[in-house]
Amino acid sequence: MNKYWYLLAVGIFLLGALGSWPYAYYQLLRWVVCGVGAYTAYLGFKMNNTVIGWLMVAIAVLFNPIAPFYLAKGTWAVLDLVAAVIFFVTANSLKKHHD
Repeated sequence: MNKYWYLLAVGIFLLGALGSWPYAYYQLLRWVVCGVGAYTAYLGFKMNNTVIGWLMVAIAVLFNPIAPFYLAKGTWAVLDLVAAVIFFVTANSLKKHHD
């Protein structure tokens, strides 16, 4: 997967955590994060990296747009920042495996 998808996810997370946006923004965040997370989980398991695989499954489920979880804004801000770090680290980790 192209590293720009991960950077897009990181950017979306940071904007979501640090700002107040219309509900449609957070719906977009869920679709992008769930898609990138699910595909990254697939790549993680394919490369026998179960840590990345299960982390991304958890993120994809937590941020899924079909059956969303409803948490307080402050909780989502923390989760957005944690997930941004995970996506950033994962992008660099997967890049090393593909080089």
